[in-house]
Amino acid sequence: MLNMLLTVDNLQAKYGASQVLFEVSFSLAEGQVMTLLGRNGMGKTTTVKCLSGRHQASGGRMVLAGKDITAVPSYLIARQGLGLVPEGRYVFPTLSVYENLVATADKKNGGQWTLARVEQLFPRLAERRSQMAGKLSGGEQQMLVIGRALMTNPKLLVLDEATEGLAPLIRAEIWACLKTLKHEGMSMLVIDKNLAALAPLADHHVVLEKGHVVWRGDSVKLAAELAKVESFLSV
Repeated sequence: MLNMLLTVDNLQAKYGASQVLFEVSFSLAEGQVMTLLGRNGMGKTTTVKCLSGRHQASGGRMVLAGKDITAVPSYLIARQGLGLVPEGRYVFPTLSVYENLVATADKKNGGQWTLARVEQLFPRLAERRSQMAGKLSGGEQQMLVIGRALMTNPKLLVLDEATEGLAPLIRAEIWACLKTLKHEGMSMLVIDKNLAALAPLADHHVVLEKGHVVWRGDSVKLAAELAKVESFLSV
């Protein structure tokens, strides 16, 4: 029997008087990868903001590793084991690559993700260890943000548009790293638009449309109903 790492039950969220999430529900087992799909403005990032404590849910419940995180501050959610790679590549530009990586590192639990391990996954970061993060290329900054999240030794890694706006070769490198992480048993929730890369990576997929879950299934079902899923993703 699979152990559920994350359970989202009837999640609701508002911005002012406007409701943007309507009873969103899904669950993710330990060691699995799930995608959250949908066009821009359909509620994917709001779901991530609620999960990470950056936006307060107006209803429903979220449980991570057996603990209710629905109304918990973001720093405590991070301590509970959620590692976030937010949309937009937010590095500390005036700190070095090394300083970015160790700034939020988990120094207590003795997890596998050390500086040496992150630099093994992303050799470019080792090459630029002393360089200011603001001077890195966009792709290198994304590697740094992923590495920084891994340094917290998360139970769940959440990636919001981790390949958005990157050159094809850099995107391929990021996807290869995510495949390595999956092979090593990392649980991940991935938001991206690249179905071709997501399908072989993920175990399950959830599609949002105007704040509602309109489709869910595994990659076999995705292949069988690809046209239907693509209709929710096309502009």
